[in-house]
Amino acid sequence: MKSGKYLLLAAVLASMALSAHAQNVPKPKEFYFDEDKSTARQIVVVPGEGEAQVQALVRERERGRRHIEATAQLAHIAASEGRTELAGQLYQQTVAATEAKGTVGRAVRWNYAWDLYRAGQFEPALVQWSEIVTAYGSPSWAPPTLALVLWRLDRKQEAVAWFGAAVRTEPSVWVDARNFATQLPDWRQEDRDTLAEVLGAWQANPPVWP
Repeated sequence: MKSGKYLLLAAVLASMALSAHAQNVPKPKEFYFDEDKSTARQIVVVPGEGEAQVQALVRERERGRRHIEATAQLAHIAASEGRTELAGQLYQQTVAATEAKGTVGRAVRWNYAWDLYRAGQFEPALVQWSEIVTAYGSPSWAPPTLALVLWRLDRKQEAVAWFGAAVRTEPSVWVDARNFATQLPDWRQEDRDTLAEVLGAWQANPPVWP
């Protein structure tokens, strides 16, 4: 039953003070060739679904070696069911326990950001993605992703600048919106359509580098 599942999810929460801080978006670099598979991945500690999956994740969180990842998976389950407050509390625990430059820290922030974005919380999503990009390398997921969320926030000039980094990195891919479904298979069609709007703005006035 769902009620039992929700009780299990709620039971894993510890009281904690949540804090937020504003973070500037980094300026795009020239190229983003790092595929960064360790970040851009769904966190799955326990496969399956339903109450049995949640029970196993709670056990893993309490006694297992992957307690941070288990907490992140519980957070994603909560987010997928519309329990955004619970998801946020769980994700905040994973963020507090990790660093943005670490492998696990990058993955939990990337997943947290997508769940925030899908809940319509664009500014907090941008904060999480920006923290990763500031701390680590030149991940190839960053230009289209930041272009998407910046466009949603009506920060269109910045969105086009970030999309420009995607085009510089892989021009044959990003100059044609027909490639987006293949390049971004996990994105919703509405988000690919939004990125196509960014492409249109880029085509109308391509930014000059640097």
